[in-house]
Formats: sequence, C-alpha cells, structure tokens
Amino acid sequence: MRKKQKWLSPSLRATLWAAWSKGHSLKEVAALVDMRWTSVANELQRHGGIAPRTRRHPRVLTEFEREEVSRCVAMKWSLRAIARKLGRAPSTVSREIRRNRGRSRYRARSAERRAWRAARRPKPCKLAGNRRLRAYVEDKLRLWWSPKQITEWLRLTFGDDLSMNVSHETIYRSLYIQARGALKAELKKHLRSGRMRRRPQRETKVGTASIIDGVSISERPPEANDRAVPGHWEGDLLFGDVHTYIATLVERHTRYCMLVKVPSKETKEVTAAIQKQITRLPTHLRRSLTWDRGSEMSGHQEFTVATNIPVFFADPRSPWQRGSNENTNGLLRQWFPRGTDFHRYSQAELDKFAHLLNGRPRETLGYKTPAEVFRSLLR
Repeated sequence: MRKKQKWLSPSLRATLWAAWSKGHSLKEVAALVDMRWTSVANELQRHGGIAPRTRRHPRVLTEFEREEVSRCVAMKWSLRAIARKLGRAPSTVSREIRRNRGRSRYRARSAERRAWRAARRPKPCKLAGNRRLRAYVEDKLRLWWSPKQITEWLRLTFGDDLSMNVSHETIYRSLYIQARGALKAELKKHLRSGRMRRRPQRETKVGTASIIDGVSISERPPEANDRAVPGHWEGDLLFGDVHTYIATLVERHTRYCMLVKVPSKETKEVTAAIQKQITRLPTHLRRSLTWDRGSEMSGHQEFTVATNIPVFFADPRSPWQRGSNENTNGLLRQWFPRGTDFHRYSQAELDKFAHLLNGRPRETLGYKTPAEVFRSLLR
C-alpha cells in the first residue's frame, strides 16, 4: 500500500539527516522515518543533501522553560528563584523577561514566537557579497578544481587577507543550496561527482580477477610503499562505452598522471601502448608498476622483459592498495562519465586532459601541482 505524505516533525527530520549522513540509501532512510523514498529525496534535494543548521541553540530557553517562566512571573517569584527552578543563570532569566516586555506583560507564547523569528535572520553568504572572491571561485571550478583545492590556493595566494579566504564547506553549500544566491547551479557539473546533491561516502566493493604468476603487492619494495622514492607507478583501465578503454598511470610520489589510448582490452595491445608511453621517461622514473587483477595485464611477464619494469598486483577487493590511481580515476570521471566512447579521443586530446589534471594543486603535495613536482624530478 502506498504511504501517504507525512509531516516531518523535528525529531523525524533529525533522524532522516542522521541516517543520510551515515551513508544510508534513500530507501533505507525512508524506512526509518516511515515515508515514501520520493518524499525523502525531495527533502534532501531541497537542502542540497546538506543537513540544515538548527535554528535553536542548546543554550537558548525552550518553549517548556518559557512556560515555566510565565507561571513563576504570574506567582511573583524572584528572578533568582525562577533561575534555580530552571537550572539557568539569573542573568538569562532577566534578559528573557526584559526583552519580552517585562514582568507585567510577559507571555510564553509571544516570547517563543519572537525567539523563533530572531533565529531566522541569516548571516549573509560571503561569496554572495564579495564579487571578486566569487569570480576566483567560479574560474577555478570551471577548471575542474575541487572546493578544497580552491580554498587552499586562495589561502596561499592571498595570505592573511580574510576577505579573499573562504572555506570549502562554504563553496559546497553555495553550490548545493541555491537559496544562498551565490554560485550558479550549472557549476555543480564541474565537481568530481557531478551529483545534484551532496552525498556521504559509502563503502564500495569491487570484483575479483586472477593473474597467473603475478607478484603480490606485499613484495613491492618498501621505498614504493612509503612513496619516498619517485618512479613507482599505479595503473588501471578506465572503462567507457562497450569495448572502449583508456589506461591510466599515476606516479605515487608526485601523483603525476598519464593517459594512454588503448585499442582494446587485449593484453598485447594494452602492454604495448603502456610500454610506448612509459619508456619515454628517464630510467630513474620507471622503477615499478602496480596494477589490479584485470586480465588486460596477464602479459605482465613479457612487459617486464621488454621494459625492465617489475609489475606487482594488488590483492582482490583491495582498491585502497592503489589509492592514488583510484582517486585519479574518480577525478577523470568528471570528463569521462561511464558510457563515454573513447574511440573518438586521440592521444593528443588525452594528453590535454592529463595536463589539465596535473595542473591542479594537491593537499598531499603542500598544494603544489603534480606537474611542478614532476618537472623538478625531470630536471
């Protein structure tokens, strides 16, 4: 039977947002609050997937406490006696009565309405009031920078000028909550996820694949594990439309990315394309390659003989062991969503996308760009 539209009480709304923030699906959240999942989706969309701030601070008097104040005032209790009864400071009770027309005219209901109206006054959004700052943020978003990267770039560029600093959370809120009137909704497509509302992270699962005579990642040199020495790469295939792929290579020390056009998933064609690209680098920048257990790297032994680069394989269902590559593939999905026909991209066009990605500042590099750090290694 179809559920009726349900009014959300404050407690139910709190339950909804708490479940959403923990990563539950729409249907799981709907079951918790006994609503249709479409109604839950509408509530989330209205706030951009970001839990709205509560208008009543814990230190503010509640409606029940105001009723107690009203009764005690009518019985002519002293301020200190009322404060003791409520467990509040006498000054809190004094200000409450004074701002609501004094002892003789204090009414709990009108005091509650006044407090509720006062809590609605919003602080102006910083991006809405600072045209110069907003222009910088919009320009960087169009370059596919993340809000965190924009925030740190502004801090490094403008230093102690607080008028030109903004938190990444403010950028997210301005994108997803259009009522703020700061950033255009169309800029949301430049975010990594491309979602129309903010979504908490959830655990992901990947399938397994087998490789014959593959060397486990546990045997990889310690210098590769701690990223101390450059030249250790992580790789994977990024799937597009049916039977179209590109290979992605990420250097662990610098997070520098290379995109390689591959004709198919056949191991000979994949290893040949990667070999052609990676052997252009100096010897000290090609020490090892770590791959997942996809069949496209079943010819790893021939690849090692031709390039003198040992290949290591991550454990099944352990994408975190190739974290740099997994993160980069997620970033690339901004430009290459699932179903993209990679046949229409040339190697030169893929190089342009890689150049754009390598020009983004990274937190782990002290907000330098991978291109800057990688160029220093080439010199």
